[in-house]
Amino acid sequence: MTTRRLFYEDPYKMEFESKVIKIDKDERGFYVVLEETAFYPTGGGQPHDTGTLNGFEVMDVEELEGEVRHYTREKLPAETEDVQASIDQERRIDHMQQHCGQHIISAVFDDQFGIPTTSFHLGTDTVTIDLDTEHLSADLLEKVERQVNEVVRDNYPVKSKWMSAEKAAEYPLRKPLAVKEDVRLVIIPDIDYNGCGGTHPHSTGEVMAVKFLGWTKNKKQVRLEFVCGYRVLQKLEQKHRILTEMKRLVPRPEQQLVEEVDELITSSKEKDKKIAELEEHLLQHEARDIISEFQEGRVIQCVFQDRPVKTLQSLGKAIIQETPDAYLILISEQENQLQFVLAHGENINQNMNEIAKQIMPLIEGKGGGKPNFVQGGGKKFMDGDVFADRAKDLL
Repeated sequence: MTTRRLFYEDPYKMEFESKVIKIDKDERGFYVVLEETAFYPTGGGQPHDTGTLNGFEVMDVEELEGEVRHYTREKLPAETEDVQASIDQERRIDHMQQHCGQHIISAVFDDQFGIPTTSFHLGTDTVTIDLDTEHLSADLLEKVERQVNEVVRDNYPVKSKWMSAEKAAEYPLRKPLAVKEDVRLVIIPDIDYNGCGGTHPHSTGEVMAVKFLGWTKNKKQVRLEFVCGYRVLQKLEQKHRILTEMKRLVPRPEQQLVEEVDELITSSKEKDKKIAELEEHLLQHEARDIISEFQEGRVIQCVFQDRPVKTLQSLGKAIIQETPDAYLILISEQENQLQFVLAHGENINQNMNEIAKQIMPLIEGKGGGKPNFVQGGGKKFMDGDVFADRAKDLL
């Protein structure tokens, strides 16, 4: 028995009653098949509706094996014969706004600028269409967006009709039909004639507004991102909150925020560069001090507290550059771990990876590097001095 699809008869129908045909389960979960339904199943780029059946949450609606399956979080009682159904109205209206907005956008791009749409995706936050072009200029986007919103403002009627494929072919369709059986044609007079199974409002004015958010290259096409209807207000509110917070942090008029933030970032980068240079100078001084303490020894061994391994690496490189005949062991003790650098100068021929492999099991460690310079770390099963002495014994 074919389910009667109420969303085609009235896309604004959010409450309905129906008899249950089947309650079953598949790999997706528990599902219900109804005699009639206003729940829209996923298809044509538009997501499914959500809502409730007798208070049981409907999480997904899919058309499979000729059935419209309403997937519920919990299984309805097996004896259920009738359901009182309720659709998430906010979600349905949102999908209607986005889908209708997409029809208008695609129509303007195609008719006015010769750029056809090749695919459509209605996401939870934004909507995207793929356009058969490799570039969109700012000027073109501004023109299209303005024309699209003029269509919205002029409040064209949006109609849908079921007809044969032959009859539909008499209309100025945007693309050839992929089916030979009866087709549902969505018509915005003088704007768009398209075979479509989605839900749409009764007029373009209900789309409210359309805002382009940007585009990216997608293979040899472009992907345009946009929002329609209440999503425009949500995006505006989101950006307004961000701007308000930015003005609190950077007390400047909105039109000066970009310039001010750019100056702050540039200044911060310059400061970071200066700090890095000063830190490098300090490490060079520290390296010379360490070398002077071990002038008579062939092994330079130091244990530090809470030094990052990157600092150990920089310090180690500075030391071995000045000590071609010495071995180097640097250890950083941290709360729960030990980190280390093992290295030697250019006049020594020994693979420090072999030394590391022998001592890393002591701390369940990991590490590696070049034959003359190895770094790693592990758990703090012993003091840093003890670990350093164990490494020294192997040299």
